[in-house]
Amino acid sequence: MISEHQQEQASLYALGALAAEEQRAFEAELLANAELRALAQGMQSALSVAVCAMPAAPLPSDLKGKVMERIAAVEAAGRSTALPPGLSFLIAADQTGWKPLSVPGTSIKLLSFERDHRYAVLLGKLEPGARYPAHVNAGPEDFYILSGDLVIGDRKLVAGDFHHADRGSQHEENYSEKGCTLLAVLTTDDPLVAFAMS
Repeated sequence: MISEHQQEQASLYALGALAAEEQRAFEAELLANAELRALAQGMQSALSVAVCAMPAAPLPSDLKGKVMERIAAVEAAGRSTALPPGLSFLIAADQTGWKPLSVPGTSIKLLSFERDHRYAVLLGKLEPGARYPAHVNAGPEDFYILSGDLVIGDRKLVAGDFHHADRGSQHEENYSEKGCTLLAVLTTDDPLVAFAMS
């Protein structure tokens, strides 16, 4: 029997609204309770459907200005270091810059932005069991799986696998069984790039 408290925790878990300590405790409960696990997965699936069914919201009118300011700040910060011009480094231990997406258990991190060549490089993370809803690709996408697994439709990708999707192509639901980290190359007009820079 699932308690009212567990139902509330499952709702907050599906929304990604639990504090880190609460999330760890709840995930331990999920491992031991199949009924609770089914409830949480059902809520995550329902949330994914609801997200896909929502009409696209117009972007804030000041978003472009904020993105351009952020680009200028990043470029200025890169120039202010003692590195030779044109070089930048990101150390793996630096865990700053990750931004959680609206889909529970997913986040992205901007690595580089090439305005002149119109592409950006990002890291993406899916926690174990995270499900990214079916969608139409806003632009071409290239993914290289660095660790873990990513299932796209009936294809399971693992570390070392690569995937390309054309602009306008349809992706079925993406999910990860064990969690994954991937390297993504996207065009600069992709909404994920704008979100990563906001």
